[in-house]
Amino acid sequence: MVPCAPHMARVCDITGKKSQMGGGYSNRVRATKFNPTGKRRRQVNLQTKTLFIPELGKKITVRVSAKGLKTMQKRGAFLTLKKAGLV
Repeated sequence: MVPCAPHMARVCDITGKKSQMGGGYSNRVRATKFNPTGKRRRQVNLQTKTLFIPELGKKITVRVSAKGLKTMQKRGAFLTLKKAGLV
């Protein structure tokens, strides 16, 4: 795997999650049906983690979302990374 660099896209290696555009609404906006706030980008909760994989005997660095971490904890890191094509 390529080591993480700061200029890489903010995409989860496991789930493929990325940022989304959404509207910023206030309670007054909901009351008047008028939207002066415009759009805002909602970023994914990415963590840079270094994991030791005993099956390979080495460490792997991944950029993974919080949901991806939960998936790895449930299934096991090696199987999840293998399915994502990172191992």
